[in-house]
Amino acid sequence: MKHIGMAIVGAVLAASVTAANAQNTAADIERQKAGEEKAVNLCSTCHGPRGISTSPEFPILAAQRRGYLEAQLEVFRAKTREEKIAHDFMWGIAGNLDDPMIDSVARYYAAQPPAPGKPGDPTLIAKGKQLFEQGVPGRGIPACANCHGADAAGVADFPRLAGQHAKYIVKQIEYIQALVRKAPVMHGIVKDMTPAEMQAVAAYVQSK
Repeated sequence: MKHIGMAIVGAVLAASVTAANAQNTAADIERQKAGEEKAVNLCSTCHGPRGISTSPEFPILAAQRRGYLEAQLEVFRAKTREEKIAHDFMWGIAGNLDDPMIDSVARYYAAQPPAPGKPGDPTLIAKGKQLFEQGVPGRGIPACANCHGADAAGVADFPRLAGQHAKYIVKQIEYIQALVRKAPVMHGIVKDMTPAEMQAVAAYVQSK
């Protein structure tokens, strides 16, 4: 009888765990669905269908690193990313997102197919490729590939740059140089870049 009782208890516990897991899975599915709806109905206005924007004022989000997307939505929500477009658009939007919604939106965009690269001036792209892969050691500028990956697809929480609008890349480097966008690690890397170097690197990653 003791063994039968233990078996019944075990079966009840197993059933409870299974039911709890099913509830968690259902809740996760609902949260992800809500994130997708938010992305399609709101974010796509500026960032385009499936995260591929047409205006360089707004970054391409498709295939971006999930951790990076989450981090940026969090700083927008905290109003600590201060460039004008962040102030005018993202502060208000991100201010209405709770943590689960941030997670769901980030997962949605991270799972989208990446934007195709755009061709450009071959000479400029070649110069950008050299800067991206090698940096400028004599001026203390490290290779972009060290953090963003050899293919510019991002590493860990360092963002994907491949396929991003060149104008957007240049603008963000300028913001970081001027300390408008607070990014201490990146400021140390880009603070001595010239406008021509910014343009070259941006053209290269846009072509990827």
